[in-house]
Amino acid sequence: MDIPRPHLARRSLLAAAPAAALLPFAAPAADARAASGPAVGTSQPADEYDTLLDRAARLLTGDGVDPGDTGVAAALHRLDSTATALWEQLDRSPSRTALWSDLTPVTAPGNFGQSYTRLRTLATAWATPGTTLSDSPQAADALTGALRFLDRNAYHADARESGNWWFWEIGAPRALLDTCVLLRGRLPDDELARYLAAVDRFCPDPDRRTNLPSLAETGANRADKCVIVALRGLLGRSGTKLASARDGLSDIRDDGRNSLFRYVTSGDGFYADGSFVQHDAVAYTGSYGTVLLSAVAHAAALLAGSPWAVTDPGIEVVHEAVERSFAPFVLDGPMADAVRGRAVSRERESDRTAGAAALSGILLLAESAPAERRDRWRSLVKGWIERDRTRSYFTAADVPQAVRAGKLLADDEVRPAGRPDRHFVFADMDRVVHRRPRWALALSLSSRRIAAYEAGNGENLHGWYTGDGMTYLYTEDDADQFGDGFWPTVDPYRLPGTTVQVRPRADAGTGEGTGLYRPSNHMAGGAVLEDRYGVAAMRLAGAGSTLRASKAWFFLDDAVVALGADIRADEQRTVETVVENRNLHAHGTPRLRVDGARMPRTPGWSHTFRRAGWAHLEGVGGYVFPGGARLSALSEARTGTWRDINTGADTGGSTTPLTRHYLTLWLDHGTAPSGASYAYVLLPGASAARTAGWAASRPVRVLADSPAVQAVVSRDGLLAAHFWQAGSVAGLHADGPASVLVRRRGRHTTVAVADPGRTAERVTVRLPFPARSVVSHDETVTVTTGPRPAVTVAVGGSRGHTHHARLA
Repeated sequence: MDIPRPHLARRSLLAAAPAAALLPFAAPAADARAASGPAVGTSQPADEYDTLLDRAARLLTGDGVDPGDTGVAAALHRLDSTATALWEQLDRSPSRTALWSDLTPVTAPGNFGQSYTRLRTLATAWATPGTTLSDSPQAADALTGALRFLDRNAYHADARESGNWWFWEIGAPRALLDTCVLLRGRLPDDELARYLAAVDRFCPDPDRRTNLPSLAETGANRADKCVIVALRGLLGRSGTKLASARDGLSDIRDDGRNSLFRYVTSGDGFYADGSFVQHDAVAYTGSYGTVLLSAVAHAAALLAGSPWAVTDPGIEVVHEAVERSFAPFVLDGPMADAVRGRAVSRERESDRTAGAAALSGILLLAESAPAERRDRWRSLVKGWIERDRTRSYFTAADVPQAVRAGKLLADDEVRPAGRPDRHFVFADMDRVVHRRPRWALALSLSSRRIAAYEAGNGENLHGWYTGDGMTYLYTEDDADQFGDGFWPTVDPYRLPGTTVQVRPRADAGTGEGTGLYRPSNHMAGGAVLEDRYGVAAMRLAGAGSTLRASKAWFFLDDAVVALGADIRADEQRTVETVVENRNLHAHGTPRLRVDGARMPRTPGWSHTFRRAGWAHLEGVGGYVFPGGARLSALSEARTGTWRDINTGADTGGSTTPLTRHYLTLWLDHGTAPSGASYAYVLLPGASAARTAGWAASRPVRVLADSPAVQAVVSRDGLLAAHFWQAGSVAGLHADGPASVLVRRRGRHTTVAVADPGRTAERVTVRLPFPARSVVSHDETVTVTTGPRPAVTVAVGGSRGHTHHARLA
């Protein structure tokens, strides 16, 4: 019998109880060392620790639980079902060598780490009214015995780290301490002391990696350790430990160098443009970023009103991240896979699980946030939950999360916020998001600065092309495009938006530790105009090959234009650009038209159209090929397993075969191409008639698609170009590489300029029409008006961000 895994994701934290329900404390004198609060010794009254320990327990079991609430009842049922299955399989015999037969040997870090996680699930069920194990003396005895077993055989103060450090320093101690919080009335003092000694051995403070003391902890790992040290401080009644946990958030030890409450300009953390990076070079908002958000929210709620409360005003950085970093990537439930890194390969951490974790963290953080922010965030979360047609938030929420969300939905004074209608460029992590009310498209780029992919510890074995310009298209009717078995079943060599060389690749990340691949190109990023329109570009440098291509995307009101130029490679291999690779799910059939002709609806066919003008896929939208294109189409059923892409110790997927149907469209550039190009237009949500009409009327024209410049112009006055070098197009001139957007409306002209390659100090752009005056401009911009206005931008040091001017 397979044992169901706990619903908690490997790197996600349980949400906490509302801060409004927390009891106040009298704060002692301030400590001059930290703006975040006092460093208190161990002489504090015992009842303060007891109050916080009670609060810590409520974070795990919920506060004000109403089993009659549908969402809460579902969460209770899931907890009960999971715990019951774990209980039935728990080896409670005196001669046992492991707690669960599938976690042998127990000395392996992944096995004792998961053992503690399962014990936490059992302890949570034992401490939660309404479950089968609730308040069971037999369960309590078995749990305390299991803790003794792990202490004796695997995880103790005399053990030495081996394998993945994370299990020793974060995974095991967090689950162990949560379990101790719930069982604290049943644990003898000497046993608790041994468990705390083990935590002190492997996670003595939040500031340093224990197995590599020269390495300062950053980002989500630091946040996780702060919570661990706080819980250890409560259980051991140590004000010094609690102060260390609080001060670790602000990195008092190193004068704030690694503070979670400051914007960074390189390495791990939040950037002012909304980017979030972990592991130095991976766009990780939807994985490590969510862990950091949840941990900070947890710490703030846990310590609120106490002598160790988090009062550093820098927490505003995390507050701003809710709308600046997370909201653009939440898609009415799912979190965009473009910012989830290797986590996309984890069967039990879907995009919906990641989205639910972000929503939970936001709701918890709202409890301690200023009123204006709290109200906006609650409106955002309510909108996301209500628009999720499957109400899947409650299918993943634990009891405390379900309680919090249920209260939000029942609050008629909170009005749900609408979907965004905006364009976002995250220059500091090579990501772009184009949001429209009924669809969204995320674009994953890469460069010397940001990895094309990360793999390791058996995870993300086929992630080779996920950062090579992959386009993630979400529509209102298909938010589960990438969450429904996509990664184990999709052809990993044909990801939408990518230009690839057809060749077999070895599995990535099969060894211990994680690694990432950073390509050699400088150019990756783009510019945004009026928060609505955008241009993005990347000079593709194929891994392990001579493949090169100049790729650009233009983001308009209802369309995305994709251009490719200077596509070349020396190897005698075919090169393809993938227009679409659509997951039609388990029972979907392709309803494809090409130039009006209906294609077969049954899977298992392929065809090449010599000069296709347009195509339409029902339920997705249209595809237009300006000037015609040699288009290949394939309808197929593909079968794979999660184990094919993830063999991780605690995240490895199942071997159960999954089958999904796919419709793939691609452009074949031939063998060893030289100077090949492509052009296509995505029309998300468009009907077949509208697609045909668009192809005929050409409301957007491609002006250039060359190695020097790629550009489009629309009928509504938008001219957008990416210059790979100095050049001109339609009267628009740039004296060096730059992304440029110009929009003329009546007497006013708005201009946006960026240097995504970050190679220049200044860029001058000359406009094709006159301007008499300057209405506004950034400090980095100077304008010379006249018949051919010149806009000069000091791009040096701006890290690829956009500069603006408005002329009249």
